Amino acid sequence: MKKMIIGRKVGMMQVFAEDGAAVPVTVVEVEPSVVIQKKTAEKDGYDAVQLGYGRIKQNKVTKPLQGHFDKANKGYFRILKEMRPDSIDEYELGQEVTVDIFEIGDSVDITGITKGKGFAGVIKRHGFGGGRSTHGSMFHRAPGSIGASAYPSRVMKGKKLPGQMGNEQKTVKNLMIWSIRSERNIMLIKGAVPGARNGYLFIKNSVKS
Repeated sequence: MKKMIIGRKVGMMQVFAEDGAAVPVTVVEVEPSVVIQKKTAEKDGYDAVQLGYGRIKQNKVTKPLQGHFDKANKGYFRILKEMRPDSIDEYELGQEVTVDIFEIGDSVDITGITKGKGFAGVIKRHGFGGGRSTHGSMFHRAPGSIGASAYPSRVMKGKKLPGQMGNEQKTVKNLMIWSIRSERNIMLIKGAVPGARNGYLFIKNSVKS
């Protein structure tokens, strides 16, 4: 069964396993996501369920989106994300999807926006080795020659060069759910997940577990 929920990264901490080993975990706040819309193959060309997360005030939502949210009559949300379940008949408009759809030990894929690092050179961005640091080489952290000789006389597409680093969508696969605390809407994920604190995460059951 395909499962997905939206969460917010709180930070990292460590817990102790039964054998005393320290285990790094990411704390994810997983308030109930609300079904805002059900898409069908007849009307939209595919079956999907649209989830809303992160309640906000009405005056922070545009008029078209207000009408969209009013159909579910569950408030207004900051984040909208689609999920393609095995059957949309399992979901109803306005239904809340809670963290209880997952179990401890489940393997999940988590998608988020990585931390933005700004403009970075090839050594920081791509791990280039750089040149000599001594004897006046004047070649330390530069990318070096990037041409392709007489043919094709241009820089090939995809060449690793300086540029913006981070601030892009990444998915980390096969992370394990270490603990679920339903009463506090908290999930502990073993290991690190993409993004900074307070970043939004999309958690779904792993496709390659």
